[in-house]
This record gives sequence, C-alpha cells and structure tokens, in this order.
Amino acid sequence: MESAIGVLVSQFKAFAGSDGSSDTLSRDEFQNLVKTQLPNFVKNADDPAVIDRLMDSIDENNDGELNFLEFWQLIGRLANQHGGFIQ
Repeated sequence: MESAIGVLVSQFKAFAGSDGSSDTLSRDEFQNLVKTQLPNFVKNADDPAVIDRLMDSIDENNDGELNFLEFWQLIGRLANQHGGFIQ
C-alpha cells in the first residue's frame, strides 16, 4: 500500500505542476489526469460537462481547483466503487 500511496502523491504533483503549482489541480490539469490515468474508472472523461460535474462534486471549498485532500475524495469513491463497497 505504501507504494500505491507514493504513486498517487507523485502523479498528483506531476499533473498539478504542469501550470507551475504542484499544490492544486486546475480544471484542465484534472481533466488531463482523469483522461490519462483513470480512463476505465471515469467514463466520458473527454466530455467537459462530465469533468465539471465531477470536479464540482469534490471541490469542497469551491475555489475551482482541487487540493490533494479533495482529490483524495475521488480516489476513495473510485476505490469504493471498484471494490464493490458502494451499491
């Protein structure tokens, strides 16, 4: 599990850092991450409306960006769904 956490943190920082700040994901960075890293877990990631709805659902402070804790909410949701813990 430690290596999985390491990968999640490094991927977040890599995608977040594409615009200069590795602390938050902009909408475009988030869409790029979802399209390339989660193509089988997030359907229609090319659709801007899908990305907007997904981002809005986890952007707790409504600042238009995702910090790591907000991003972690998505990872938790996807893991729950993948593991069959959510019906």
